[in-house]
Amino acid sequence: MANFEFLEALGQIARDQNIDEGELLIALANALLAAYKRRPDSAEDAEVEINPETGEIKVWGLELDLEGNVTREWDATPEDFGRIAAQTAKQVLMQLIRDIQRRQMYEEFANREGDIVSGTVQQNDNRYTLLDLGRVEALLPQAEQIAFERYEHGARIKVYIVEVRKTNKGPQIVVSRTHPALVAKLFEIEVPEIANGIVEIKALAREPGHRSKIAVASNDHMIDPVGACVGARGSRVRNITNELRSERIDVVPYSDDPIEFIQAALQPARVREVRLDETEGIATVIVHDQQLSLAIGKEGQNARLAARLTGWRIDIRSENEGVEEEVVEEVWTEGDVVVDETIVVVPGDDGAAAAVVIDEVVTDAEGHAEEVVMVEEVVIEDAPDETEPVAEAGQSVAEAAEPVVEDEA
Repeated sequence: MANFEFLEALGQIARDQNIDEGELLIALANALLAAYKRRPDSAEDAEVEINPETGEIKVWGLELDLEGNVTREWDATPEDFGRIAAQTAKQVLMQLIRDIQRRQMYEEFANREGDIVSGTVQQNDNRYTLLDLGRVEALLPQAEQIAFERYEHGARIKVYIVEVRKTNKGPQIVVSRTHPALVAKLFEIEVPEIANGIVEIKALAREPGHRSKIAVASNDHMIDPVGACVGARGSRVRNITNELRSERIDVVPYSDDPIEFIQAALQPARVREVRLDETEGIATVIVHDQQLSLAIGKEGQNARLAARLTGWRIDIRSENEGVEEEVVEEVWTEGDVVVDETIVVVPGDDGAAAAVVIDEVVTDAEGHAEEVVMVEEVVIEDAPDETEPVAEAGQSVAEAAEPVVEDEA
């Protein structure tokens, strides 16, 4: 008997839930077969058929040979099977719909790992933040959140899909705000040249919430990769900075030459010289004294990001930083007087300069030195012509200041 009303209701459910109607009919037929098997008078082997044109439901009893082939079939539909079908459909249909939806959502988002999505903050606590992505919810764990960010209920944010897990309750989507690839994906959205493949992101280093460095190169010599990423008056990079809550972003040109790449990576500092030790993978960078703090950055941040970006261990030195001299300190005292050290530069006998580190001299009532701390002299080139006495180890400053008179022969 045709059952057009049943078929129409089934089709409406399939459309509302975005489920394939044929798949729904197969699932329902399997559920009806399970219900039929529970009857005491059921055939040992049977199958349920639902006509997709009329909605008519029939149960066919089967007789099989030893190899499983059908040798005979007959209509085994019970007289009251319409009632059984209605009860089964009511109990099973919604469960089937939920299972199909969960599978479809998992398949949809499993292919989107490594993609960027927008979500609305639904719930926030100390362990995680729950985001509404539309058809499914996503989990933003505490470890994937930027330390100082606060997510207000209803706020809309962009996140990076790290993992899609399959669970009994449906797909569990884990997202991140700290992943370095989030910055790369935001640039793909904002910069058409990157989306089209004209400009490439060659390397990226990030300290979430604070600063990122991104190295870009162009496949078209007519297009400036850095300018394309920054945009007119910084409009493109500003949009990304706003999305990342004012995280600073440095866009630098990529180069196959490691020296040029390291120089660019340390921007905005100006590098004077780069010396490479390819065996150890160390790059010694020489900068002007005024550029040293800028090259290192706050708490070493600029140097760390440059090292991650280039893959080299970077040692930054100022241009006036010389070889460390070893000094030997010798203390002369007759009491427990603690004084500050003073550095004095004086010439030696051969015309070269010498640096002497001495304590503040403690004198007696007659002005003679009683206590002094001094360091052996260290020769410095380009000595001045003006000379002062140098105190040697074991000699007081007062003694050094006295002129030496040699007897005439």
